[in-house]
Amino acid sequence: MTQLDKGGAADQSVDLTNCDREPIHLLGNVQGYGCLISTSSDLMINHMSANCAEMLGLDPNEVVGQRLIELLPERTVHDLRTKLQISSSSGAGGSRLFGYDVLEDGRLFDVSIHVSGQSFIFEFEPKSSEEERDDMALVQPLIARVAKKDTVISAVQEAAVALQVLSGFDRVMVYRFAQDGSGEVIAERHASGMEPFLGLRYPASDIPKQARELYKRSTLRLIADVNGEVSPLVPERNPNGEPLDLSLSVTRAVSPIHLEYLRNMGVEASMSVSILKDGDLWGLFACHHRSARYVDYERRTAIELFAQFFSYELERKLEAEIRDEERNSRALHDRLMVRLSAGSDLIDSFEVIADELSQVVSSDGVAVYSEGRYTARGSAPTADEFKRLVRFLNTAPTGQVFATDRIIANYPDAEAIGDRVAGLVAVPISRTPRDYIVFFRREIARSVRWAGNPEKPVEVGPNGVRLTPRKSFDAWTEMVRNTSAPWIESELRAAEALRLSLIEIVLKLTDEANADRKAAAEKQELLIAELNHRVRNILNLIQGLVSQSKSGAVTLESYTKVLDGRIQSLARAHDQLTRQEWAPSAIRNLIHVEVNAFLNGQRERLVVTGDAPLLAPEAFSTMALVIHELVTNSAKYGALTDQSGRVGVDLNIADDGALVIEWRERGGPVVKAPTRRGFGSTIIERTVPFELNGTVETRFKISGFEADIMIPSRYVSEGVIVDKEDGPSDAPSTGSAMVELSGTALVLEDNMVIALDASDILSGIGASDVKLASSVEDALEIIEGEDISFAVLDINLGNQTSLPVAQRLNALNIPFVLATGYGDVESILTEYPDAPVVQKPFTSESLYKQTHMALAKET
Repeated sequence: MTQLDKGGAADQSVDLTNCDREPIHLLGNVQGYGCLISTSSDLMINHMSANCAEMLGLDPNEVVGQRLIELLPERTVHDLRTKLQISSSSGAGGSRLFGYDVLEDGRLFDVSIHVSGQSFIFEFEPKSSEEERDDMALVQPLIARVAKKDTVISAVQEAAVALQVLSGFDRVMVYRFAQDGSGEVIAERHASGMEPFLGLRYPASDIPKQARELYKRSTLRLIADVNGEVSPLVPERNPNGEPLDLSLSVTRAVSPIHLEYLRNMGVEASMSVSILKDGDLWGLFACHHRSARYVDYERRTAIELFAQFFSYELERKLEAEIRDEERNSRALHDRLMVRLSAGSDLIDSFEVIADELSQVVSSDGVAVYSEGRYTARGSAPTADEFKRLVRFLNTAPTGQVFATDRIIANYPDAEAIGDRVAGLVAVPISRTPRDYIVFFRREIARSVRWAGNPEKPVEVGPNGVRLTPRKSFDAWTEMVRNTSAPWIESELRAAEALRLSLIEIVLKLTDEANADRKAAAEKQELLIAELNHRVRNILNLIQGLVSQSKSGAVTLESYTKVLDGRIQSLARAHDQLTRQEWAPSAIRNLIHVEVNAFLNGQRERLVVTGDAPLLAPEAFSTMALVIHELVTNSAKYGALTDQSGRVGVDLNIADDGALVIEWRERGGPVVKAPTRRGFGSTIIERTVPFELNGTVETRFKISGFEADIMIPSRYVSEGVIVDKEDGPSDAPSTGSAMVELSGTALVLEDNMVIALDASDILSGIGASDVKLASSVEDALEIIEGEDISFAVLDINLGNQTSLPVAQRLNALNIPFVLATGYGDVESILTEYPDAPVVQKPFTSESLYKQTHMALAKET
C-alpha cells in the first residue's frame, strides 16, 4: 500500500483504478494468529478458516452447514449469543471478550464479534500471556500527558511517545493528510539506529480514497508478521457466488502487495491506528517493528481507546488554536483602533501599523493602497507595477479576501514581478474606490521531501493495473517555480478578520471616536496633576529628611550614613509597593528586609508572630520609616548591638480591624531613656499619629526597649503568611558551584508513567535526549550502544533490582541517582555503589537536587 504502513488496506480485490468504489468485497484470508467462524442468523456455520478447523480437530468442509452449538460448549454459545444481543440492542459495531475459556479446556482466547451483512463473524485469538494486567489503566495517564501539551504539534509528538509505550513498536509515526490527499509525517518516535522519517511526504495515490474510507470504519489494523502464514476461508464464496465481507474483521489478512512494501523497508510487523476528526480521517498512527510483533486484542483495544481519546484532545486543541486566532484578531482590532484613533489614514500610519499587520499573516512584504496612494515594505511591487496589478484585483468578487500562491496562473503580467512576488493575499478595506492591504510572498524553491516520485505512484504489475511497491525510498526534491508557500486556513481566517476590522475602522471613525479622544485627554491631564502632586510630596519628604537628619550628626560621615539609611528604607518600601503594583503589601516582609540587614545571617534573632496584615500603600511608606528607625536604634543602643539580643514582633489584627504591633527587645544591654528627642525618636513616636491618625507608645525598660503601635483599620487588610525568609529550599545550595546536565540520559523504571515524568524532568534540566528502559537487560543494552552521561535508576524493578546497571555505570564513571518508594532501603543499598537517593514520589525540585549532587560528586 505504501512504505509507511498504512495498515494494509490495499487488499487484492480493491480496484485501485476506481477510487469511488466501496471496499466491501475483500480477500478471504485470515492472519495466522487468529481463527474465524461466520454463521447465519440462526448460528448455522457458513465459513470457517482452515486454522480454526485445525484447532478444533475438524475438516472445515465437513463442519460448514452445522450449527455452532455442535462445535462449541453450550456455555460458550450462550455467552456469544448474549454478546450479540447486547451489541444489537446498543447499536454498537461489535462486542469483545478477553481471556475467555472458549473450549472449556483451560486455554484462554480474546474474542471479537461483529455483524457483516447477513452474517455473524466470530474471531478467536489465543491469549498470548496469562499474567494479570490492566491495559485500560494505562490510557488515562498517557492521555493526561497529551492533554497538558500547549500546541497541536507538541500534543501529537507526545501521542507518538505514548503509543510507542502502549504498543512496544520500534517506530511510531503520526501521519497527517493534506487537503489534496497527500500526507506528511509530522511526529515520530523511533528506536536508536533507525532512519528518521519525520518530514517525509507521500502522494495521495499511496492511500486511495476507498482505502481512506475503510480506515474510517476499521480504525486499527495489525500485521503481526509480514512473513507469517495466512489461513483461507472455507468455502471461498457463498452459494450465491459472493465472498464474505471481511471489511471489519480484526484478523483479516492483507494484500501481498502491501507485504512486499514492508519487506522492502526491512519491516517485519506493522500496525496503523486511525485519527478521526469530525468523523473524517485526519491522519494515522503508523507503527513499524524490525521483527515480528504480535499485540494481543486486549492491548489493541486499549490502543484504540487511546486513539479515540486522542482524537477528542486533537479536536479540542485545534478548536483552541482557532479561538486563539480569534482572540489575536480581536486584539489586533483593538490595537489598530488605538493606532488609527487620531484620525490619520492608513497611508500616514503605515510605518506604525506595518509590524502589527505582519503579525496577522506571515509574509515577505506588505503594502497599502488607499485612495489612489500606495506604500509598501519588504518584497513588493513598485507603485507603477501595483497600479496595473490592482486592476486585476478589482476583477475579484467584491468584499472577499483574494488569495493565491501562484499569481502567474491568473495574472500573466506577474512575470515582471516574479523576482519579488509569487503569491499574495489581497484584503479589500473599502467599497469604493477599491482599497487594499496586500500581503506578498516570494517564490520559494520548496524542498518537498517525497518518499518516491509523486507523478508515478502506479505501475503495471503482473496482475494488471495495481499499486506496485517502489524498490527505493530515497527522498527526492521537487522544485516548484513561480509558486510561493501556500496560504494556510488560519492565515486566511486572520485576513478575513482583518478585513472586517479595517472596514469598521475606516468607515466608522466618527464623532464617537473624537469624544473618546477628548475623554482620554482629560484623563491624561488628571494623571499629570496627580503625578505632579506625588512628586511634590516626595520632594518635601526628602527635604525634611535632609534637614532633620542633621540633628545629632557629629560628623559628615555619620550624617551621610543616617540620611542614606532612611532614603534606602523608603526605596525598599517603594520597590515592594511597585512589585505589588501599588496594592496592599505585607508588613512581615518589610520587617524581615530591614532587620536582616543587621543580622549577618542570624535569622533566629528575629521572631515575627501573629497575623499576616497587609498595609495600604500610603501607610506602608510611613511604616517603612518607622520600622527603619526602630531597627537602627536597636542596632545602635538595643538588642541588636551584640550577639545575645533578640527582637520579637507580634502582629495582631484586632476585632475592629486595626493593626496592633508589639515590638519587644530582649537580651541586649541595659536600655536608658534618652535625655533628648532626636529625629529618629520623633519619626517613631509622631509619624504614625500625624500621618495615619494612629497611636504609638514607647517604654525604655531595663529588660529592653518596647513599643506598641496601632494603625487604624482603614489602612489594614488580612493576608496569608508566606515567610520566604525562613522557608526551606529544595534547590541546591548557592554556595556550591552549579553543575549542568547535558548529553544523553538513561531512565531505568518499570512504571511507564513515572519513567516519562523523569524523562521530562531530565530534559528540562539539560538532557538532550533521554532513553527509557524497563528492565536490567534493556538498560545494559542502551549503555553499551549509547553515549550515556547520566542515569536515574529505580532500585526495585519487580522481580529484579537495578544493581547490575548501577555497578556497570559505576565502572564506566557515569553518575547516577537511585530512586525508591520504600522508606528503609539500607539493606539493599549496602550492595550498591555510593550514589544520591531520591524518594518517590519525587518532584522536579527533589530530582534536580539529587542530580546536582551526583554531578557535583563526579566533578
